[in-house]
Amino acid sequence: MMASDETDSGDPPRPLRLLALKHADTFVVANAVGDILGEDDGMFRDDTRVLSLWRLRVRDGPLSLLASDVSQDNVYFTANLTNLPLPALGEPATPMGVVHIERRRFVWEERLFERVCLRNYGGRSVRLPLSLHFAADFADIFEVRGVRRERRGRFLYPEVASDRVIMRYEGLDGVIRTSVVAFLPAPTRLTATHADFDIALADRAHTTLYFEAGPELAELPGVERFRAAAACARRSMRRTRARGANIKTSGKLFNVWVDKSRSDLALLTTDLATGPYPYAGIPWFATTFGRDGIVTALQMLWLDPSLAKGVLGFLALNQARTTSAFEDAAPGKVLHETRKGEMAMLGEVPFARYFGGVDGTPLFVVLAGAYAERTADMAFIETLWPALLAAMDWIEGAGDSNADGLLDYARASESGLANQGWKDSVDSVFHADGSNPTSPIALVEVQGYVYAARRAMADLEQRRGNSEQARRWHAGAEALRRRVEERYWMEQDGFYGIAVDGDARLCAVPASNAGHLLFAGLPARDRAERVMDKLLSAPFDSGWGLRTLPQGVPHFNPMSYHNGSVWPHDTALCAAGFARYGNKRGAIHWLDEMFRTGVYFGMRMPELYCGFARRPGEPPIAYPVACLPQAWSAGAVFMLLQACLGLTVDAWNGEVRIERPELPGEIDRLEISRLAVGGGSVDLVFQRSEGRVVAHARSATGSAVRVNVSL
Repeated sequence: MMASDETDSGDPPRPLRLLALKHADTFVVANAVGDILGEDDGMFRDDTRVLSLWRLRVRDGPLSLLASDVSQDNVYFTANLTNLPLPALGEPATPMGVVHIERRRFVWEERLFERVCLRNYGGRSVRLPLSLHFAADFADIFEVRGVRRERRGRFLYPEVASDRVIMRYEGLDGVIRTSVVAFLPAPTRLTATHADFDIALADRAHTTLYFEAGPELAELPGVERFRAAAACARRSMRRTRARGANIKTSGKLFNVWVDKSRSDLALLTTDLATGPYPYAGIPWFATTFGRDGIVTALQMLWLDPSLAKGVLGFLALNQARTTSAFEDAAPGKVLHETRKGEMAMLGEVPFARYFGGVDGTPLFVVLAGAYAERTADMAFIETLWPALLAAMDWIEGAGDSNADGLLDYARASESGLANQGWKDSVDSVFHADGSNPTSPIALVEVQGYVYAARRAMADLEQRRGNSEQARRWHAGAEALRRRVEERYWMEQDGFYGIAVDGDARLCAVPASNAGHLLFAGLPARDRAERVMDKLLSAPFDSGWGLRTLPQGVPHFNPMSYHNGSVWPHDTALCAAGFARYGNKRGAIHWLDEMFRTGVYFGMRMPELYCGFARRPGEPPIAYPVACLPQAWSAGAVFMLLQACLGLTVDAWNGEVRIERPELPGEIDRLEISRLAVGGGSVDLVFQRSEGRVVAHARSATGSAVRVNVSL
């Protein structure tokens, strides 16, 4: 549900977009005015809503929004506001639009910092009765998403001082969660629910208020604390943003898209003990997800291998070592999701450490192989080796529950996810007549991931000097390739079915899942060509990106979560598959569509959007509760660019390979600086010239780096 503006008229409320800030495990989602209204918004810490109301009012009425946004680096939210007409209280009424109110905030170390600056342009003195209404419902993230609980813990009596309020909640897990709100200057009147300020401003005069909300008592807010914390927040974001290589192009708007995508990834990346990890998305998935983290790391690997190392280290450390139906865990499985809230700690939901995803485990191995090729860091791979072997043991053992040679899933507990691929809606896997398949279900794209995982293991074993094991993994990959071609291919459609069910029946439904086989490199070339042709056809191609389902099949709904919507990461994986099979024009097509979409969505890629066909002069249609930002949507930009540039890094040989590079129509020049290769780095330039794109190295530092360009 969108937050809405409040009006005193009989008109319907005007929807306001939601904007997010984050640092570590704390994030804030508020509307464009800066208010939190207790709907799908709030300040969250460790999956608990620690502010459910945060609303600024003047004389108990709303403020008028002039403009608001989050800064390009995602550190600050700023709203420019003004007063509505203020009725007279024994003095002349204050007209609308004479007091400018700037609301500026950021999040740093579990704390919300907010500054409110007021300036009078009215030509005479004004009295401004301003109030901040606040509350903390300490709702679990799953409660906010709509899960009902039979009972909750207890709220402790709030403590009210002259300049702060302490709110506490004792959960059923015995943990006391605290939210402290503090003010400078001290309010004229302070209660457990609101702070009142009686502000008098002479003409052209200004004043500033400081608010903070955090988990414990701290020094009083003020200008020095605000500036010092803001400087720390900006430095931290710059460090995260600066990791890896940098991209600049000749297109100003294209640069904004690329820079905002990089900033969104920096915002979502949290430095854990094992290294940087991209949290999946805000608000619903601001935590470690296995599949999402792996895909994001793959998208960014060519530019920033440190993200892949952090993801691999965390997932290896948290790999399942025991069997649990409630957690859907089995030895060797890779983590799907972690949560820290009260409901997870109590076992009311299984997501404290949940393993109910079928694709994260093979993708973990794929990422390890790709990381090794990108960095030649076999020392790190050796630390992962037991985890990689355990993952493959699960894939070839318990993961193939009916021993038919395909990796499958069936949820182990009714509390878990019914579908366990990336399309995990309850109705996202089905037969051609719309009926539900029987379990266990073997998704087509998952077999592609297993194929790629076996090939990765073969390459790694060869590097480790185990040629016999390498041959075994290669043979296993080839056997799986033949099995997929036999069991999933639909000759009459020129496409692959979405899944094989527990009755060995093919779910003969075309879906974007088959495009992931191209990414894995599994299909024979003639079949790959037919798949690409179909994905580029009107039923699949919305004009804004690739639909998850084509028009005309059962369950197609462009407004659904998985059955006809567009997911940027899905489009990017398929585009990378196009490039793998030499179809650069197709890859450019998808990049162009994503860029056009980004322009309409404020140069940011949401988690998903509706799959309605593009019409001249009309924008794409947003999915109302999509996460924004979302890590693998922001990362899609870079996977799309890599596919079009044809760029790969072979760290074993200190070589950058560029094959038939292409640039999107909006730009004629692209520069990559500080691309790390082995012990050195290289700067690259791509330039459109006489109808084709040429590439060359501009400079290099450190160890010698070869650049091999094939036009």
